[in-house]
Amino acid sequence: MRPLESFAEQKLADGVGFFTSEEARGVLGLSEAALAAAALRLIKKNKLAHPRRGFYLILRPEDRSAGAPDPAQWIGPLLQHQGLDYRVSLFRAAAWHGASHQAAMVFQVVVPRQLRDLNVGRHRLEFLFQTNRVFSAANQPEFLDRLKTPAGYAQVAGVELTLLDCTRYLHDAGGLNGVAQVTKDIGGKVDPSCLARAALVYEGSVVRRLGYLLELAGHTEAANALAAQASKAKTFVPLDPAVKLLIPALAEEAEKIARWKLLINDTVEFDT
Repeated sequence: MRPLESFAEQKLADGVGFFTSEEARGVLGLSEAALAAAALRLIKKNKLAHPRRGFYLILRPEDRSAGAPDPAQWIGPLLQHQGLDYRVSLFRAAAWHGASHQAAMVFQVVVPRQLRDLNVGRHRLEFLFQTNRVFSAANQPEFLDRLKTPAGYAQVAGVELTLLDCTRYLHDAGGLNGVAQVTKDIGGKVDPSCLARAALVYEGSVVRRLGYLLELAGHTEAANALAAQASKAKTFVPLDPAVKLLIPALAEEAEKIARWKLLINDTVEFDT
């Protein structure tokens, strides 16, 4: 067995499913070119995956058909390697909190820097950018939870932050009806006071849309927690920002919800 393969096998035996180029070169005394060549051989044998430069995943036999382990097992170490904090959110977080109607077909992560999305084997990872100031305020321990995996824990948005993120990144969360369904499914788990504090970090339009959807789904106490912030709004915004009412007369005729300062420009549908 060649040195890099032995190194990888030992890492797995120690319960670690990844390594960095710097670590491997330090242990094995390989040049950068020699390590890259050895790693490529193992990638071709489906024993390693290479999601980002300088970072390798070690594939167990049970991982090889999918091309990589569940991203929850390695997203933390990967982003630590890139010097970034993160939180798993949107569909994966919603499913973890009990949203039964949303299949997590994509692994979505909120980060404070623009990152390219990743395809690793059958896994698709989508990185959603949040400005550093807002991210730092939102990514506080009181708003986060821990997703248990066979390799440890991943940092996941709490239920309140999950709902705010889904509403903020509405297009990436299945559109208006996708977010409405998540709201119905997990809105009953909201801690109203925690939601009110987390909402202070987000744009008023996000808070108002979420408040309306919570109210529509019957989660009145959670909706009420957002009413004070919504009351500060001066102008109406569309419920669904993706739907444009180009004819002024139609916009005037659209229903307006004064409590949430929303122009109801689309129909919300829930699955039963």
